[in-house]
Amino acid sequence: MRAETRPVSNRGHLSRRCFAAAVALLCFAPTRAYAGSYLDRIGLLVRQARGESDYLEYRLGDKDLAELIHRLATARLAAARDMLIPKEVVQAHPHLLLMLENCERAADAAEAGERTRFVTFQRRARDEEQMFRSIMRQLGFPLEDEKKK
Repeated sequence: MRAETRPVSNRGHLSRRCFAAAVALLCFAPTRAYAGSYLDRIGLLVRQARGESDYLEYRLGDKDLAELIHRLATARLAAARDMLIPKEVVQAHPHLLLMLENCERAADAAEAGERTRFVTFQRRARDEEQMFRSIMRQLGFPLEDEKKK
């Protein structure tokens, strides 16, 4: 039987070049991509926390709702604490954590039926949110909802 011969191809060489280019791209662009992912994640956390707090503000008598929002706020805070933070925004992240902690405390106060304490923590959360947003803007990373304004 006769062995089949195949034409010589540059496919292997081309594949290696494409692979090398992809690796180089990943090595030089992870900070921007990671910062983008961080912005998406924190944007979601901030919007949800603010929305739930605002929603609860007019429904403080609903203990079941307050309990649910408190559980969500606790989980959101835990997620933010475990998050990897890009070095470009590391100085802003503590304000995000303070905002989420105050949202959790406000929800706890609502669950306990303590309106005054709820309002106190809600105001603190809003102040920290504004501080967080301000620092993120100064660092050149405004949250997505601010870009639309």
